Amino acid sequence: MDNWIKLPGCQHITGSKCDFFPLINFYEEIKFRVRAEEENSTSSWYYVDPFIPFQKARLGPPEVRLEAEDKAVIIYLFRPGKRDGTSIWDMDALSFEFSLVFWENSSHGEEQEIKTNFYISKMYDLSTETTYCLKAKARLSWKVSAYSPVYCINTTAEHKLLPPENVTFGARNQSYVLTWEYRDVNVTFRAQWLHAFSKLTPWDNSNEWKQIPNCENVRTTYCVFPQSVFQKKEYYFRVQASDGNDTSFWSKEKAVQTEMYSTILPPVVSMKSTNDSLHVFVKAPKKQFDTFTYEIILWENASHTERKLVSKRSDIIIPGLKPLTPYCIKARVLLQDKWNKTSVFSAVVCEKTKPGAAASIPWVIPVIVILLLAVIAFCVMKLLWKCFNYVFFPVFKPPCSIEHFSEQPFGNLLLSTSEEQTEKCFIIENTQSVIIVEEPEETDEDYRKYSSQSSQDSGNYSNEDESLGNQISEALLQLKPQALSCPGELVLGLSSLGLHSS
Repeated sequence: MDNWIKLPGCQHITGSKCDFFPLINFYEEIKFRVRAEEENSTSSWYYVDPFIPFQKARLGPPEVRLEAEDKAVIIYLFRPGKRDGTSIWDMDALSFEFSLVFWENSSHGEEQEIKTNFYISKMYDLSTETTYCLKAKARLSWKVSAYSPVYCINTTAEHKLLPPENVTFGARNQSYVLTWEYRDVNVTFRAQWLHAFSKLTPWDNSNEWKQIPNCENVRTTYCVFPQSVFQKKEYYFRVQASDGNDTSFWSKEKAVQTEMYSTILPPVVSMKSTNDSLHVFVKAPKKQFDTFTYEIILWENASHTERKLVSKRSDIIIPGLKPLTPYCIKARVLLQDKWNKTSVFSAVVCEKTKPGAAASIPWVIPVIVILLLAVIAFCVMKLLWKCFNYVFFPVFKPPCSIEHFSEQPFGNLLLSTSEEQTEKCFIIENTQSVIIVEEPEETDEDYRKYSSQSSQDSGNYSNEDESLGNQISEALLQLKPQALSCPGELVLGLSSLGLHSS
């Protein structure tokens, strides 16, 4: 009970109500109690149900102050409550919305309703020396105030020096350009800028306007200044004309979102070929924006048919191209925002693709054919060399006494030769006589007969003891002439008879 605090302005009053401005937190729950006093007697306390002042408070109308020009009226709005000092709405000063009803104070005047979040507004294109009236109400979340009292003001006579008109804003390369129109060329101009959020503040922002670089005392109807001066925010711009000490009113304020006019630099493009593909690298000079894509235009150098690719990647592989073909590309940046801005195209870069797997086959086939031809030529040369050696450098004929070589196994198959001459064999019967026998052609059957007969005679001779001369005569009489084909056979026959000496 010791925490109760006397409420200033509500002590020892005679009425049944009191107005107060409590030095308390408007967002905390509080309690009130009231009692009656008369001389030395007091009543018991009456307790009010707990409540939060912010929720309980009602929103009053805003206060208005007007300022006139020759063709414009400046409107200053103040949030409900006190102009100076603490207000219950201080924490929500940036959340107010105002509805203005503006009209010309005449019988034919039409009301204009304007909604704004700014505490300072300006009505343009009015008539000079004319009375205009205004009333306003405020809105804060679900709380809506009543209309304020009506405020009226008279515009002044037309000023001698007119303000500039039709202020525009644009970009050129890496600079901004502010332009305006003016009929008289013998004056100078200056331009100022203001942060847009300054208009949301509940105090006077007339001293917050700042001079634009390179836009003071210029005689042209435009001025150029670097983009680096302003960030990606919303600003207001205005221009004033001066002729010596005489100055005009400010022009209409031009609201500008600089991000809309910011210049996007073109990317830097490079690429290298890999077989029938191109590996493209796209790089922006600096990352000016958070979300953007690249648009790449590809075409064959000998053709004008273009192929467009869009990608968020900075390295892109383009497959399916012709091998050994020059291709060219260029790229630009696409900014994904509500303005869909794009940069200019980069410089054109060209590169020739390398031969692919299919392109290397025509080179492999001739190599294989050449190798096969070389192998065939080598084999033919080797065969011819053998034939040459066989014809001009023949191998000696083996002795005819070796079985199965008595025929012509080594006959020349390529060159025709004359019929082989018959060999002459000499049989020595004794030292006084020589028998000459011509060798006819013999058959295998006769030769086998001769061999068998010779073997039988050899066996018989080994078991008998006759004279040497008779044995030779008998053996020669038993042999047929056809059995003697060569001296070698004769030697064998004699050997079989046991004639070892001569």
